[in-house]
Amino acid sequence: MTLFARREFLKLGAVLTVGAGTPQVLRADSHKDRFDWTLYAPEEVGMSRAGLEGIRAAIQKNIDNKVIPGAVTAIARHNKLVWYEAQGVSTVETNTPLRKDALYRMMSSTKPITALAVLMMMEAGKLSLDDKVNRFIPTFKDMKVAVAPPGTKDASQVRLVPAERDITIKDLLTHTSGLSSSGDLTNPITPGSLVNKIERQPNETLADYIPRLGAAALDFQPGALWRYSPLDGFDVLLRIVEVTSRQSAERFMRERIFEPLNMRDTHFNLPPEKKARVVNLYNRKDGNWQVGKPLFGEGPARYLSGAGGLFSTVQDFMQYEAMLLNRGTLNGRRLLKPETVALMTRNHVGKLFAEWIPPITGGHGFGLGVRITEDRDKGAGRSVGAFGWGGAYGTESWVDPELDIAAAMFIQVDPGPTTVRPDFQQALRKAIVS
Repeated sequence: MTLFARREFLKLGAVLTVGAGTPQVLRADSHKDRFDWTLYAPEEVGMSRAGLEGIRAAIQKNIDNKVIPGAVTAIARHNKLVWYEAQGVSTVETNTPLRKDALYRMMSSTKPITALAVLMMMEAGKLSLDDKVNRFIPTFKDMKVAVAPPGTKDASQVRLVPAERDITIKDLLTHTSGLSSSGDLTNPITPGSLVNKIERQPNETLADYIPRLGAAALDFQPGALWRYSPLDGFDVLLRIVEVTSRQSAERFMRERIFEPLNMRDTHFNLPPEKKARVVNLYNRKDGNWQVGKPLFGEGPARYLSGAGGLFSTVQDFMQYEAMLLNRGTLNGRRLLKPETVALMTRNHVGKLFAEWIPPITGGHGFGLGVRITEDRDKGAGRSVGAFGWGGAYGTESWVDPELDIAAAMFIQVDPGPTTVRPDFQQALRKAIVS
């Protein structure tokens, strides 16, 4: 298992027109999706002031215990913002207070945005979930599956057999393709990783690298297991968005998602004037904070990773989550149909996700790029039907339809600690009084 995949294990403890012209955003028919950044009294949405102070205390406890240097958190209920706070510091060395508009390396929190882009292309009639990947990337044909004795580290024991079927877009969205997968707690080294020698070069783009993955051996027969694909799976999806939209990933995301949702601070490559707002990445060593080295470097990047390449803010991701909570619309602009949001946020993998690492994934299903709570007792404060995803450094955002809540909690620690999110979620739940 790669270092990145190991980090992901720890983290889990978590219709636009097509073409090169100006996209048209459909106007929503209702004003019920209105969401702005006015801070409302908690009593207006059935929450208590004492409960909100409990949220502050939950985050501060983790700061005081040196679990995190700081966090930005936000909560909206009934389309009204009731909590938006920055606590702690962004730079330990200078004790610089954390800003609410701090920029974070989103890592795998990028994946739900890529999923949205794929679903927009589906609504535009450019692809279907059951389409074979080789329809768009011809090299993904006649793929092989690597088979080896459990626990082996010897490439000579790996044999290749034909894939029983081609991998599909849905396989990639649900991490059931077998492409560049992580293992599990008993078998952390996957058969494919022992024989695959496909490395991305520094100056390659999605168009350069992704076709070469067609020669990769899959880790299992498509659809047989749920195994997280930390990078390549969603990078393939973003390349398919480029192919079907005839736009670069950067332009597509900006024109069709970020601008309509007013996500002004979300970028693959940050403008120079925004770089000072990026929060330092930290890890703990010998009881002290140490500046970490981000996986994707400091940029600028030619390779735009749909799996983990975005920078963003809590405010921007709350816009995205509010859109999903409003069944595809925000402030009069529709990005997805309600039925597509429903499709995205239902379990597509049966028990496969719950059985991956039962102490962590038990009680959950997996949709199209998002984890879905199915057992409230294992939701750490989330209701049945709540959905979301996070990143390896501790960015997390989600929607809880039963509670009519969108929420976000961003930290920047490698590996992302497992205690902060449940502390925040449970405090949030206690703050709801009606």
